[in-house]
Amino acid sequence: MKLKKIAKVLLSCLMAGALFTGCGGGGDKPADTGDKPAVSTGNVKLGMISHLNVTEQRMDEILKMVEEESKVPLSNFTVTYYDSLKLMQMGIESGSVDQISLYTSVADYVIANNDKYEKVSDLTLKNLSDNFCFAMRKDDAALKADLDKALGEMKSDGTLDKLAKEYITDVDKGTAPPAIDIPMTEGADTIKVGVTGDLPPLDYVSADGKAAGFNTALLAEVAKRLGKNIEIVDIDSGARAVALTSGQIDVIFWVVVPTVDKVPADIDRPEGVELSAPYFKDNVEHIKLKK
Repeated sequence: MKLKKIAKVLLSCLMAGALFTGCGGGGDKPADTGDKPAVSTGNVKLGMISHLNVTEQRMDEILKMVEEESKVPLSNFTVTYYDSLKLMQMGIESGSVDQISLYTSVADYVIANNDKYEKVSDLTLKNLSDNFCFAMRKDDAALKADLDKALGEMKSDGTLDKLAKEYITDVDKGTAPPAIDIPMTEGADTIKVGVTGDLPPLDYVSADGKAAGFNTALLAEVAKRLGKNIEIVDIDSGARAVALTSGQIDVIFWVVVPTVDKVPADIDRPEGVELSAPYFKDNVEHIKLKK
């Protein structure tokens, strides 16, 4: 696939609300920064994490739909792809990019923990959002049914909203999210769930490699309702799909589903992967270094 075409299309996805997530791109920056090839000829250098399900044919279709619908001037940006939030922050701090694309909860958390950042106030992306879901192998129909059942109950009784408020919306973003103990049931089946730590405080992994905050709170509640054990596996964002299809994990903690009709719902869902009902929704933000 031509790199120029990939960048142009992925940016159009971003403009349509199907942003962030978690696989990687390619690189013409030093290897230790994790930068991927910057392409296009725009005035603003933008760092972003690409989606899992990116094919030339699909991207062509999305590009046409977004351009026709939104008339977005794609030439305003030059896109550089990163494998993780940490590497993307290294990119903006080294001057490789001018802005990085995040979700509102992540942008708030990053800014609260580093006063060198601020939001891009004149960003034209308004009210663009994605839903977050679990992902599992398509042949794990029973697992999907279990997760959907638990999430459905948690939505109906207000637990999802309560957890999101406590561990995302109202969390003290200047401190590390607390770890929540996940209950263990002797003799019960174990579900291995991959987390990346690239969406704090939604998906958080501490410096010592332990998951904490919303992801552990949500998974603890799921484990309790299903009567099954959940083992958290720390994985790289770019390895999410491979970890799932290879059997290293049974569930990816997060993939995104665009809320914009013009963007295919499976932009972050590779072939052979099924998604759960959504458990969280967030908007797109860009941040930059303060001048």
